[in-house]
Amino acid sequence: MDTPAATDSLTAALEELRHRFGERLLTSDAAREHHGSGESHLPPQWPDAVIMATSTEDIADVLRAAHTHGVPVIPFGAGSSLEGQIHAPRGGISIDMSGMDQIIAVNPEDMDCRVACGVTRQALNEHLRDTGLFFPVDLGAHATLGGMAATRASGTTTVRYGSMRDLVLGLTVVMPDGQIIKTGGRARKSSAGYDLTRLMVGCEGTLGIITELTLRLFGIPEAAQSAMCSFATIEEATETVVAALQCGLCLNRIELADAVQMRAINAYSGTDLPDHPTLWIELTGSEAAVTHDMGVLRDLAEGALRFDGADTAEAASKLWRIRHDALYAARALRPGIKGISTDVCVPVSQLPACISGIMDVIATTSIIAPLVGHVGDGNFHLVLLYDPADADEVREARHINSSLIEMALAMGGTCTGEHGVGLGKKDYLDAEHGPALDVMRRIKRALDPGGIMNPGKIFDL
Repeated sequence: MDTPAATDSLTAALEELRHRFGERLLTSDAAREHHGSGESHLPPQWPDAVIMATSTEDIADVLRAAHTHGVPVIPFGAGSSLEGQIHAPRGGISIDMSGMDQIIAVNPEDMDCRVACGVTRQALNEHLRDTGLFFPVDLGAHATLGGMAATRASGTTTVRYGSMRDLVLGLTVVMPDGQIIKTGGRARKSSAGYDLTRLMVGCEGTLGIITELTLRLFGIPEAAQSAMCSFATIEEATETVVAALQCGLCLNRIELADAVQMRAINAYSGTDLPDHPTLWIELTGSEAAVTHDMGVLRDLAEGALRFDGADTAEAASKLWRIRHDALYAARALRPGIKGISTDVCVPVSQLPACISGIMDVIATTSIIAPLVGHVGDGNFHLVLLYDPADADEVREARHINSSLIEMALAMGGTCTGEHGVGLGKKDYLDAEHGPALDVMRRIKRALDPGGIMNPGKIFDL
């Protein structure tokens, strides 16, 4: 927004919106900085203004003005995105939806609910605590459900429940011109027309802004058991994952950390766990099924250096809290450096080869790169800790990242399993999608001809 015409358009849009929003329109440096950085390793890119929205109608009014004047709009939830989805490379208006935190309806008989986009998964599950139901997508980050849908997020329980793609039944979406539409509904299936819900889930705010969600809920399992087991090599750990999946165990979560990540966890969390590749495992179901499958799991992991079960709910909670702190533990290895938190996803059978291959690449560099992942669905992460002021470290980190993605694509995988594309991964989409990327561009042009919706993300027009 730095040309005279663009500046005039922005001024006209903000003048119009100031009458509508008053003190909820913010232009201070503090507000703009907060809404232009987030958790990404990418350099901050500030919006020109921030609007604190509290309703779908608020967002519709912003988009009508933005559409009229050709001003970019960037949706903002909790600011925890890792690939620059909330950055404002072309300036414009950031719409903060964290205040849209109403739980609108819970339908226990149908095991679904309707929530506003600013509700966090933690708040929803706290609200559901007395119903015997819960929402299963379990991220390591504090995130809003609208943002989770926009990035097609998943997490530790994907191996059992799937990702946001599988759990969103319907949406309220504000389109680029301010039109409000409903997609999907409460029915568990439909053959009526194009699946606009799935189109919007994962669009990262480039096609419209999600303001309400209808979500599937699940009954809290009768029984749960958790365990940690350590292995001499990461190959043994990943082979155990594949075997556990093939046996059809009642797995709820199965997570992996390498030796570097375990050393980071011990330093950050004050634990004394073995600094060897480690699996976190949770089984859920009936008492009989969980007990039986834990016995099978012990047999599958007979080569483990150590197998520790969590005897109480408190011990299990502590075990999983350590896992959820893994990103912050990794960053603490080099204080003040965020690094690149990258993720790929491959077919589970390719997991051992992919991890072994990237470990060989990392060994040729000076980069510290802890590994952790939701390996039950073939998704894992590297945190590439590099100094952005050191040209050699920048080159090495980029080499690791690109090598990892090339391996994943060659194995039939994807450049991102759950973080999304944003600004950080868009250079890899042509290799993954080929001509299909042009179809995506045509959809974008058809729905957002002015190119105002989160511009620069996923691909360039």
